[in-house]
Amino acid sequence: MTEKIKHHLSDDLLIAYSAGLLNEAFSLMVATHVSLCDTCRAQLESFDAVGGAILEGDGLPDVPHVAMSPDAIEAIFATIDLAPAQETRAARRKDDVFPAPLQDYVGGDLASVKWRPVGMGLKQAILPTAKGATARLLYIPAGAAVPDHSHNGTELTMVLKGAFSDEYDSFGPGDVETADQDVTHTPVADISEDCICLAVTDAPLKFKGIIPRMLQPFLRI
Repeated sequence: MTEKIKHHLSDDLLIAYSAGLLNEAFSLMVATHVSLCDTCRAQLESFDAVGGAILEGDGLPDVPHVAMSPDAIEAIFATIDLAPAQETRAARRKDDVFPAPLQDYVGGDLASVKWRPVGMGLKQAILPTAKGATARLLYIPAGAAVPDHSHNGTELTMVLKGAFSDEYDSFGPGDVETADQDVTHTPVADISEDCICLAVTDAPLKFKGIIPRMLQPFLRI
């Protein structure tokens, strides 16, 4: 799938994940994306390697610092490119919707998801994660739209099945859209197939319509 992914995670997110600084919901997003995306997984492993080198050289007082060569990062990428794909991604069947990092959170496969209607045919399932951010699965029927909204914080949305588009671009399986306070959009599922996404937020969305705003406290969106 990785050759079809065109919207990736930012380096800031990958570095924070590598350093263990992300909360559970955002960590779940990163783990899910890198299980499918060779590009971001390679970048993450390079950050892991650099962090390890820093710890080995500077983090321990009795260990002398060893300078990295100018081509160290290129060498890391070359090694990663030659390595076989991760077992979790290679073992994933073509009919699976959920990558391995998500399977325990949803209880297995698509049939295990406990969907809750949120109106206009849309459904969601809030996943059990620690406080600080929320992770949810979104089901958007083919051709349906998520109500027009902006953001109080950061929202990451990764397509697991189908596709959607908004005022900014189109997103297919594996793609991640990053939206912040400057983004107002109306995601619409592709007409050809229902869309299932993983979405994580660190603050409530800002809906324009009065009905979504009234329902928001009950739906925890």
